[in-house]
Amino acid sequence: MSRQKQKRFEELKERENVLEDYKALYTQLRGNWNKLYFKNEQPITIEMGCGRGEYTTGLARVYPNRNFVGVDVKGDRLWVGSTQAIEENLTNVAFLRAQIQSIESFFAPNEVETIWITFPDPFRRDGDAKRRLTSPRYLEYYKELLTENGQVFFKTDNTPLFDYTLELLSERNDIIDLEYTRNLYDSEYMNDHYGIKTKFEEKFYDLGENIKYMKFRFDHGK
Repeated sequence: MSRQKQKRFEELKERENVLEDYKALYTQLRGNWNKLYFKNEQPITIEMGCGRGEYTTGLARVYPNRNFVGVDVKGDRLWVGSTQAIEENLTNVAFLRAQIQSIESFFAPNEVETIWITFPDPFRRDGDAKRRLTSPRYLEYYKELLTENGQVFFKTDNTPLFDYTLELLSERNDIIDLEYTRNLYDSEYMNDHYGIKTKFEEKFYDLGENIKYMKFRFDHGK
């Protein structure tokens, strides 16, 4: 481990806005985010695989009356978002260091109002399809965690992943209000993003790759 990573990990131990497995609240968060951490009743947004937390912090600036949780397992990346939140005094931001597949252990049914999935690993090999953040098991997680009118937002540069996701959604009978574009920067949906870009988004956009985007809801009656 590099000295920089080691230094960042040590700093994370002292940061209240990063929840890790050795901190007191870690096992108490499910169903209690607003009670134990945010100490308010504002709606919760989570960013899955948040990396450096560009959307977590960016949306928190736009919506001070909402709470935001960035979820990722890589501490050195979370350090970046955590630092940004501290420097800007974004008290409506938290970062959860955890494996994404354990997301149900940290959020209760109907606890989350919106979910952002920003440039996830496409897991190109067919055998890895179940690890994609838009695979059937994750869609079931999202449906359970979201409130009745909750919404999912998804961005990617990867065309096969986007097509895979659209196909899965078309096969379900509980997807409503599905909207999408294969070229976000030449579409009517730009106002959904407030100029926020992840590092990966900037990289692929600069390479001339179209950014794909979709949003949808679940019909909880089905």
